[in-house]
Amino acid sequence: MKKPWNRVDLPVYSVSSKHGSEENMHICTYVSAVSMEPKRYMVALFKGTKTLELVSAEKRFVLQLLAEGDHGLIARLGRESGHQVDKLARLRKRQLVEDWKGFSVLSNAAAWIELLVIGEMDAGDHIMMLCDVMATKNVRDIEILTLDKLRARGLIRN
Repeated sequence: MKKPWNRVDLPVYSVSSKHGSEENMHICTYVSAVSMEPKRYMVALFKGTKTLELVSAEKRFVLQLLAEGDHGLIARLGRESGHQVDKLARLRKRQLVEDWKGFSVLSNAAAWIELLVIGEMDAGDHIMMLCDVMATKNVRDIEILTLDKLRARGLIRN
């Protein structure tokens, strides 16, 4: 049987971050809406990542709800470090990004959510960001990518 925290099928997101001329994208699954009014999200970012550095400096980022067909981005966005690879250059070369609210975003995502960091907390191997929702856009009405769909493809462990 799966561990309790792996029994719930969660959506898979990507974080688009920037600061100055630097930008990055990262896979993120530790995400939850935490307030209806004002609308707020909790997003936990792994320590030591370029994404965490950029979000900490900029205080704004875009949370992208991935579509089921985006499973091919997991290796690029989740397993490669933005410190060593220019992920956005590779995505642009494949014509997979566009601009929204001054951020590079995945054109085929299901939705985009612009977030403003209002608080940070050390959460172990992640830093938990408490964020206000600034803007949203439903990009496509499509099935979303979930952890169970990644497990079924062998892209993550149980």
